[in-house]
Formats: sequence, structure tokens, C-alpha cells
Amino acid sequence: MTANSNIRLLGLFAHPDDEVFCIGGTLAKYAASGVETMVVSFTRGEAGQIRDASIATRRTLAATREQELHRSCNQLGVQHVRCLDYGDGRLKDIPQQQLVRHATQIIREFQPDVVFTFDDTGAYGHPDHVVISRVTTSACRQSGDPAAFPDQIALGLLPHTPARLYHSYFPRNDRLLLHLLVKWLTRLDTKFRGSADFIHGLLLFADESTMLGYAADHIRVAWYPSGFYIIEQGEPATSLYLILSGNADIVVEDRTGSQHVDTHGPGVFIGEEGLAFGKPRNAHVIAATNVTCLVFSPAEPTHFAGRGEQAQYATGEKLDTLIPAGQASTCIDVRDYVPKKMAAMAEHRSQDPVTADMFPIELVEEMLGYEYFVQIQPAMRMQTELL
Repeated sequence: MTANSNIRLLGLFAHPDDEVFCIGGTLAKYAASGVETMVVSFTRGEAGQIRDASIATRRTLAATREQELHRSCNQLGVQHVRCLDYGDGRLKDIPQQQLVRHATQIIREFQPDVVFTFDDTGAYGHPDHVVISRVTTSACRQSGDPAAFPDQIALGLLPHTPARLYHSYFPRNDRLLLHLLVKWLTRLDTKFRGSADFIHGLLLFADESTMLGYAADHIRVAWYPSGFYIIEQGEPATSLYLILSGNADIVVEDRTGSQHVDTHGPGVFIGEEGLAFGKPRNAHVIAATNVTCLVFSPAEPTHFAGRGEQAQYATGEKLDTLIPAGQASTCIDVRDYVPKKMAAMAEHRSQDPVTADMFPIELVEEMLGYEYFVQIQPAMRMQTELL
């Protein structure tokens, strides 16, 4: 029996997959040390996206996501999982006290020492996340009060106040995913070409990473007609491109005007060398057919960017919108558990069609290796461990 075998950790969330993004590494870390863990989702996630049609239909999505939640928690080592059915996207329409009652019941049943949920912004404003934050916070304050929901106590559920309540916190920072990708690409011995699954997975991973503040890139999907100069040789390097569809000619032009042409298609990154070495573009990239690219930029592109060797104004000034990690009370180092976190994420395939090893480990450790929280009950100084 480990030293932590009598400690209990509870996560209360709105949807299947919230547990991975909010506390996946923390769950894995403390479950491995003997902490008894439980995750509850208040909805079955039936209003979510269907990002792989082979996985679910709208009719089957709720059941699919409930199964994904169980498999994800198994990857993280979570022993107890519940998936309630309050209605995805409809939590704000349910009387809050009804939800507080249920959350209080769960707390009294499980008797957790530590409870986790969203912060009061819902991470990025999702109404269901905001409701669950309020509900959990209220339940943690009422669960120890014998006067609150006395019918539960009459059924043998003893009052219990968790020792600590944490809100998940997502500090916005100036880390650029494009720099991590460039660092990885320039270390490879051969030109990388990703599969269709890699393209799909990176597109979604990049979108979610910027939404949650893991990275600060401006990311867009851009379409270029056949014959268009996507990059001009000699111009400053500002952005990284991943070809999503079509073919592009890589044209190296020497001083005499002679050209060497190489053609690349979907799954190939272009522009990494100029970014890696801080040098001008070493080739033209011209759309051989109509081409669509995923474009990573350090800031939002302007509408008045110049082209050629004297080009300026490719991207605008980045606004000071950073929310520093220093506002968190607790930072947990989960780098050793990032593989488990990625494996859990991969179980939510209807939402995140990635595989556990799709991206280089050093990239995901940099992005996902620390989890931040604000201790709400009781307020406390900065911590680097829970126990």
C-alpha cells in the first residue's frame, strides 16, 4: 500500500474529454502514486463535433463519447467514472440548485480530499463549462453543511467538505507552435511527409492549442490558385506552411536565372529552413495546382504585406493579451505523464482524431507538460505538488 492510498481526488466536468485537457496529467501522476481518483461528466457530449464519420453518427455520438470517456480514464489510471445525461449545451437551462444537489451527492458519496473543475471563465467561455464551475464551487461549500440537502443525510450520506478545491487555469503565453515544429523538422534526416491522419490531427491539435493558450500562433487555412507564388525566393521568412491539398513546385533560381524544380504534395511542410536559421527564403514555392495550406504565423497577417526581397509588414504587431502563469496558485509538472495524457486524448477519437505517438514527444512535452490551477478553497500560495 502506498503512502497516498487513502487520498481521493475528484474531477467534475461538463463533457467527455474535459478531463484530459484540464487535469489529464495530474490524474495520471497521482493515480500512479496510489491516489484514488474519480471523474464525472455531467453530459454525454452529444452536441459535439463528429470529426471521424467512421466512429459515430449524431444518433450514436452520446453512447460513443461515454465509451470514450471510460477508455480515456482507463489510460489515465482513473478508477471511478460516471457519465451523467443532463444534456450537452443545455446545462444553463437546468435549475442550478438541481445540479448543485447532484454534485453535492457525488461529493458526499466519494468523500474526496481534492476536487477539480473549470475556472469561472470555462477555459474559453463555453457555457456548459461555466455552469459546471459554478455548480462545483457551490457544492464544495455546501457539501459539509448538515442543513444542505438533509434528505441525502437521512439516506446515510454524511456531510463532507473537501480539503481543497482547484479551478483549472490556462495561462496564455507567447510560445509558438511553429517554432516547435521547425525545431523538430530541421533535425530530421529526410523531408517529412505526414499522412492524411497526421494532417487532420495536427489541424485540430493546433486549433485547440491556440484556443486553450498552449500556443500563441495565428493559424489559418489558406487557398492558393494554380500559378500563385505562395513564397518568393529572397523574401523574409515569417510563416510555416503545411500543404493540405494540391501540389506545389519548389523552385530554386540561381543568379543566371536557371531553375531547379521539385514538386511536393499533401503532408509536406514548406518554409521551415528560413525560420530555423533566420535567413531569407531559399526558393520560390508556386502552386502547381490549386493548393490549400495550413499556415502558422507569429501574429495575424496584415492586408498590406509586401512581397519580394524588400517585403515588409507580413504580420501585424502582436497584441499584449498574455495571461501569465503567475496568476496560478499551483503548477504541476506532468512531463513524465504526457504519453498517458496523449493516449487518453487519442481515446476521444470522435473529437480528437490523433494517435498517442502522432507528434514528437519533445513537442507535446513542451505544450502539455505543466498543468496550472488556482486553489479556491482554501486560498493558498504557489505550489508545485498537490500532496
